[in-house]
Amino acid sequence: MGNPTVTSTSRVESQALRHLGRTRKEENGTNRTTLDLPDSVVVSQRGAVTLVRLSRPAKRNAIDGEMIAGIEAVFNSPPEGTRAIVVHGEGSHFCAGADLALVAAADGVAALHLSRIAHQAFDRIEHGAVPVVAALHGAVIGGGLEIAAAAHIRVAERSAFYALPEGMRGIFVGGGGAVRLPRLIGASRMIDMMLTGRTYSAGEGAALGFSQYVVEDGEGISKAIELAERIATNATVSNFAVVQALPRIARSDPDAGFLMESLMWAIAANDGDAKVRIQDFLQKRAAKVSHREPGLPMRPFDTGE
Repeated sequence: MGNPTVTSTSRVESQALRHLGRTRKEENGTNRTTLDLPDSVVVSQRGAVTLVRLSRPAKRNAIDGEMIAGIEAVFNSPPEGTRAIVVHGEGSHFCAGADLALVAAADGVAALHLSRIAHQAFDRIEHGAVPVVAALHGAVIGGGLEIAAAAHIRVAERSAFYALPEGMRGIFVGGGGAVRLPRLIGASRMIDMMLTGRTYSAGEGAALGFSQYVVEDGEGISKAIELAERIATNATVSNFAVVQALPRIARSDPDAGFLMESLMWAIAANDGDAKVRIQDFLQKRAAKVSHREPGLPMRPFDTGE
């Protein structure tokens, strides 16, 4: 039986592609962006949602210097019209971490440089212009988990599993994991993973903070695009405030956080888009927020989607 993830990814991407400019790969139409990207980073677009695919399937999408540079280039300058980004992996895995052949060949200076350029690239994921959704499946290990942690929303298929085997390899995290992962799962849990080689399944990971959603195998990319398309309809200033200001407020001291919150509230509320949306709500042209439990009928006061 074929891998359902590969089939789903290929089908959705084939629907999503549209031409964004001439590239050195225009003959086979795989990398449709004006950026000069390596083979390991493939970009396509579905309306306002840009898809970024990690593409070294023979290496389980292991990270090398070219991939890092490609990631930074895309997230630093997303295609025109991008309002949300989905990052995902080709083949049976999201990303199995750093290419250890590269690590083995690097001296101390080269290793330090590789880590710092990874920090710079993954920072563009977290602090770029638009929200980022990661679709996770198979191995989400080491550097792959560091990429996922930089995204704002993570969708995990049942096949996804999380690991930090750096302790067993005699190395340390180098792509920002020591900063981002304790915020998601706590330092003690990260220490346990690195010292003992403990792994977590997709279901366990959702309860711990590795992801916000768990879906069946083969459905991750579709769910991620669905979320990204919903995000893309939000007011631009609101999205900016959520991905740029909110994480910094959460890390700041309370007094500075309260002030930053007030400033962002004032800027967002004064935006023209916000004024229109608020009037739509007041004039009953916009649906009220409602909730229903999965499988239960909609309550009478629910407006639906």
